[in-house]
Amino acid sequence: MIIKEINQELINIVSKENVRQYEPMKKHTTFNIGGMADIYVLADTKEQIQDILKIVKKYDVPLTIVGNGSNLLVKDKGIRGIVLKPNLKGITVDRDKITASAGELLIKVAKIAAEKELSGLEFACGIPGTIGGAIKMNAGAYGSEMKDIVLKTTYIDMEGNINTIYNKEHEFDYRRSVFCKQKAIIIETELELKFGQKLEIEKKIEENKRNRIEKQPISMPSAGSIFKRGEGFITAKLIDECGLKGFTIGGAQVSEKHAGFIVNTGNATADDVINLISLIKNKVKKKFQVDIETEIQIIGE
Repeated sequence: MIIKEINQELINIVSKENVRQYEPMKKHTTFNIGGMADIYVLADTKEQIQDILKIVKKYDVPLTIVGNGSNLLVKDKGIRGIVLKPNLKGITVDRDKITASAGELLIKVAKIAAEKELSGLEFACGIPGTIGGAIKMNAGAYGSEMKDIVLKTTYIDMEGNINTIYNKEHEFDYRRSVFCKQKAIIIETELELKFGQKLEIEKKIEENKRNRIEKQPISMPSAGSIFKRGEGFITAKLIDECGLKGFTIGGAQVSEKHAGFIVNTGNATADDVINLISLIKNKVKKKFQVDIETEIQIIGE
């Protein structure tokens, strides 16, 4: 069978421990939801990624790229083909610039920036994604976004070529970048920060952390904010005013703490979440005559 053949070729590239056949994706999302991936593979180097792309081409198999799964809902029937997690690690600091590999957690990079007395990443101290995911989705919080600090990003295209783009070429927009429409595998990014006072930076980080703990349901599995902010309205406020806080379908619930979040109460399916999203959209449309858009990525079958 083709899956077995692909599996063996991937093992030859990345080692047996880094390839998993019929892997439950709920293990790889912060929602703790998701059906099985045919093959889940971790790549530790850019050379491994290039070799994996050759297999993708050879067998003409679908490829899905994931990071930390913090902004992701995988459907219940899972994902066909290969799911690739670029597990590239490395952080270097050169004066006011930080170069971070795609697999590094944004929180870790923010912590190192603070240690080096560099300001500009304080907003990221509570975002659980990887650098790669943060670039792709232009992650942001508290009025700041990745677009404010990114100098350049290096990526591999689907042909296996290594390319570099600079800030404007990322086409950053609200929770979007060029990587949302162009399939590519981010390798690393270089950030330009500003020198600041360590105490001030740490104070801002603590303030942001406190805000998250007080206002967001961080103790429950979720994918962060489900909906994008609106033009001239706060989406979570509209959902709250529809009386939907605590509303449940199956194991999916509109958070009682923050109406912009859907949480997994323990046994939620992707269908539960999708049905709840649909209900929320309809209720908000009926009451306020506005369309709200999802921020999370929904993938799979």
